[in-house]
Amino acid sequence: MKTSKVLSVILSILIALVVLTGSIAVPLLCRSFYYAHIGPMDLEEYGLPRGEIERAYDEMMDFCLGKREDFSAGALAFSPSGADHFADVRGLFLLDLRVLTAALALLAAALAVCKMRNLRPHPFLGRGPGFWAAAGLGASFLVVGGLAALDFDRAFVIFHSIFFPGKDNWIFDWRTDPIILFLPQDFFRDCAILILALLLLWCGALIGADLWTGKRGRKGQNL
Repeated sequence: MKTSKVLSVILSILIALVVLTGSIAVPLLCRSFYYAHIGPMDLEEYGLPRGEIERAYDEMMDFCLGKREDFSAGALAFSPSGADHFADVRGLFLLDLRVLTAALALLAAALAVCKMRNLRPHPFLGRGPGFWAAAGLGASFLVVGGLAALDFDRAFVIFHSIFFPGKDNWIFDWRTDPIILFLPQDFFRDCAILILALLLLWCGALIGADLWTGKRGRKGQNL
């Protein structure tokens, strides 16, 4: 069976994209993660019952995920500046989901081509593309996560300055955009922790699978 270095690099990139965007997609799509924060964060103290808080969050997320064209947040008022920020957020959320879908489709296509042409990725240093994707991604995000843990407030500001360059409409005034009361920074911290945990879990699984496959292959050669 022939091997391909280019194929190995392509598969590594696609696997890394699937793991990264898939991990980010979980808190975007799993609304029960937010609902679970309503009680522990005492969000009902701001004057809305739990049902209204959930409705506000659902309408906001429906807009951010492209399920509705006009921004709304349940019974909560909002400013034009606040709506503009959520429009920017919408772009990032939809980009993540589109990259995830495209990466999954390309990964499936690449694997199908490998099977049809009896081709396999070149094992750089004896390791497969899953190992290198996981090693690179895991190491990078361990560093990023470690730095963020040292000062999450600063990391939060840096994140917004990178993904919303030249804008300050992400700095909300609760009097004009009360939705911010129901989206405390601690919730975003927990989202970041969830994404990092999922990403590292997948990276660990990919590395473990590669090591196990390599060990099994060496045993077969010794028989």
